[in-house]
Amino acid sequence: MSDYDEIRARIRALCEGETDEVALMATVACELHHSDERFDWTGFYRVVAPELLKIGPYQGGHGCLVIPFSRGVCGACARSGEVQLVDDVDAFPGHIACSSSTRSEIVLPVFGAGGRLIGVLDIDSDRPAAFDAGDAEALAGILADVFGHL
Repeated sequence: MSDYDEIRARIRALCEGETDEVALMATVACELHHSDERFDWTGFYRVVAPELLKIGPYQGGHGCLVIPFSRGVCGACARSGEVQLVDDVDAFPGHIACSSSTRSEIVLPVFGAGGRLIGVLDIDSDRPAAFDAGDAEALAGILADVFGHL
């Protein structure tokens, strides 16, 4: 289980003064991925066109390159603007299996200033039911710290 207070402080310090979205995403993905053994794949999908996500900075094995808002857990998050907590990816209608080892997933919307959707943060686990509301709340706070002013 992550010590989110420590991770949040470290990420805040590392990202201070940076405004480039990709640089920030790379830093956040790296710090989060190496902070918790539950995190098997940690990364961002960026909004690059209307209703379209493309892979951004990530840690772990290969990810899907393109995800339309109409498909998968990441698409559901982008479409709704709401956190997606999936205890069993095989039970999620329309799940996109980018990796056969993924058992559960949490996806959070990433908003910039004024509520502009920048992308989504996707964290996959090779364990079932690896994430809960506490993870969602802590991760949302980190995202707000880093991207809320952009």
